[in-house]
Amino acid sequence: MTDEAVADRPADVPPRRGGGRAEDGSGPGGGRGPAGAADAPGAGGSEDAGGPGGSADDEAAEREKERERAADRFKDLTRDPLAQEEGEEEPTDLAAATRARRSGQSLFSGRDLTSFDRSHIGHAHIGDLNISLDARRSGPLRGGPVPREELRRLRRTHIEPEGYVRLRRALAARRLLVLGGAPGTGRTCTALALLEEVTRDGEGAGDAERVRRVAPEEGVGELAREVAGGEGGHRRGTGYLLKPAPGRPGELPPDGMDLDQLASALAEQGSYAVLVVSVGSAANPLLAGRYGQLCPPAPTRELVDVRLRERLEEEHGDQDGAGGPLAGLLERAARLRADPEVTEAVGLDDLRPAEAELFASLLAGHLLGTLGREELLAGCRGLAAVQAYAWFAGVDRALAAPPPGDDRTPVRSGTAALFHPVAFRIALAVLGGASYSAVSAAAHLLTWELSVQSDPDSTPARPLFCDDPEADLALSRARSATGAVDVAGVEVAGRLVFYRGGALPAAVLAELWDRHFPVRAPVVRWLRLLADDPRPQVSMRAAVAAGELSVRDFEHGYAELVRPLADAPTPRRRMFAAAALDQAAGHASHRKAVRKVVDDWSRFGTPSLRWTAAMALGYGRSADSMDDTLDALARIGIRDDGKQAAVASQNVVRLLTHPESAAVLRRLAEWTAHRAEEYQDLALVTIVRLALTDVDEVLDDEPGTPLGDRGDWPLLVALAATRPELTGRLADLFWTALNTTRSRDVAFDALETLLRSAFRKDGRPWTREGLAALLPALVAEEHDRRRLDWLLRRMMRDQDRPLPEEQARALWRLAVPAGQRRSDEEENHD
Repeated sequence: MTDEAVADRPADVPPRRGGGRAEDGSGPGGGRGPAGAADAPGAGGSEDAGGPGGSADDEAAEREKERERAADRFKDLTRDPLAQEEGEEEPTDLAAATRARRSGQSLFSGRDLTSFDRSHIGHAHIGDLNISLDARRSGPLRGGPVPREELRRLRRTHIEPEGYVRLRRALAARRLLVLGGAPGTGRTCTALALLEEVTRDGEGAGDAERVRRVAPEEGVGELAREVAGGEGGHRRGTGYLLKPAPGRPGELPPDGMDLDQLASALAEQGSYAVLVVSVGSAANPLLAGRYGQLCPPAPTRELVDVRLRERLEEEHGDQDGAGGPLAGLLERAARLRADPEVTEAVGLDDLRPAEAELFASLLAGHLLGTLGREELLAGCRGLAAVQAYAWFAGVDRALAAPPPGDDRTPVRSGTAALFHPVAFRIALAVLGGASYSAVSAAAHLLTWELSVQSDPDSTPARPLFCDDPEADLALSRARSATGAVDVAGVEVAGRLVFYRGGALPAAVLAELWDRHFPVRAPVVRWLRLLADDPRPQVSMRAAVAAGELSVRDFEHGYAELVRPLADAPTPRRRMFAAAALDQAAGHASHRKAVRKVVDDWSRFGTPSLRWTAAMALGYGRSADSMDDTLDALARIGIRDDGKQAAVASQNVVRLLTHPESAAVLRRLAEWTAHRAEEYQDLALVTIVRLALTDVDEVLDDEPGTPLGDRGDWPLLVALAATRPELTGRLADLFWTALNTTRSRDVAFDALETLLRSAFRKDGRPWTREGLAALLPALVAEEHDRRRLDWLLRRMMRDQDRPLPEEQARALWRLAVPAGQRRSDEEENHD
């Protein structure tokens, strides 16, 4: 520390002194009694001795009261700034909030929403393959015979999924099969393959129209009449494929009697039919009946291999010899499929049949030289974007359609059942990695908002017993897994839910925000409700998603989400706004705008805006440099007599987990030497908070880093263990807090907390490694050793939590080098 700093230091902030070391010392448990009054915590401070007389006594009493007031004020500054609405005895769980924010960020890692442009990939024409994945281009399915060419190609290329033989036997035995599955999973191809196979050797074997598609609007009853030979009836031995149109809200699906009637007509005519339905609450009675079967997913990995080989054979012929051109291309194709950049661009855990065909064509095009590397990657990225579009295209079209025979009033009932699947997909994009119950509850909340937005004059019904978790997962390409859920500050086992592919969350949000402007209002209201959720796994994930949406349209996101919540009266909402701003700052395209906003708030904002700015600065991306970040936090922390020193100090501590922590410690040393008491308080509060904050409360890194592996350690000792070059500065700063009158009480309590963290309850070492580095530098003087001796003895006599003597001796030996200690025999006989 510089001489100028020492000269500027006020009387009650002592400099760090390097006094001589005593030649003799006794540890806890020795014969010498506890230190006297002069050796109590804070002894050696600058207290004036009052002279005789009443006046001197009054002055001493007044000084003592002032010191107590200063100590009480300092204690208030060290409390959790986020716990104002929770109460003094129930602080917020910062560790859970940090973990939830980190998990939310992982959903969008490497997936900049501004990179989603699906216009070039909706319709692909590569070689002789013409594939449309765009929901805008596909009209309603029309009835009619399936062309022979399509059946031949299906027979040649179809790959049977697991369980295909079971489906074929069920269809042959009952003549009717209700095949359930999620759209896009190959259920239609499987149905056509089944019908082609069972009719191939049947009564209609020679008929060119033996497999027919039935128009969706005809329904089961109309099909039964046609099969029975009524008007429009077909020849015997025909196979029928029916995909019922999605019913309008309130419309009932066919029941068991309808299916029995159709099966009876099919048996009389020697024909077969497959009804393809989407899994969900409406189709569950059909799938649970005698005709129902779930369609197994198509083996898309094998499908990619087959399609890729087809494309390459078209160019080089059927050359399967080793060392030939085709063999070389197939080997290159295998390496290209495993390329991490290609895998990351696809971003889907498993492909659906149409996606597999397009992916194979993209790979073939690149191998044959018709597609460049960037075109290949762009095409791969488009797969998730196209899926997101298909999920939302025309969802509420049925609501706008008038009922049959009435062109005046559209049907508006049952909106909740209609909107729930899309609400679940949006909730999963925002809260992916949270518990299934949290995602499902958020989906129902959003379903309500969407229903009200769609029909503001009616109160939407809220179905209570329609949830089908398996259908939710299937319809949203999601999966569940057992994992840890934060509950009241502890981790418990829970059922978590994720998308089956890292590209889907960003694709869903981009599709939602760019192409469906009317849905922004209910989604904004919904996100504000999530901001108030007391569970960090919900509120922090929602904040990250809000930041991603703001990147997509910063003007709208700032005006509707960030700015209103940043000036809110509750800390939870302001923390939401800060996390959203930081997420936007993670994108280079918006970093400058975010930094300007945060800088303005730190200088000219209301107290609430300055609080939010401090939280955003603590993440480390909302200012141009570390010096600028610390300058802004200092402005916030010292303003209005340090009213916001608590939140400013908390975010200075957060910065100490960054690589530039040495610069933060230098600035803290400067603040302790500052003439203004507000700067000193900010530094002292930060130092004490550093000792009381666990690593996992402030660390953004995943486990596996030196600090991340010490998540339950106090940050002060974790830094001493992992950054030995910082140990001296850390000890000097903490020594200053211990020896400053107004901070010594809370600093002394913090030191006791650090000492107790050396061993776990079962006696196993805990933070001992860090204390072994910190304590010798902290108690280098005789006065410091005497104070440590006094504290350890007091801890041993604690009636509620007595420190075992062997642990106290171990701590003493960590702190005092062997050359400064007397032998055990001398201590025991003293």
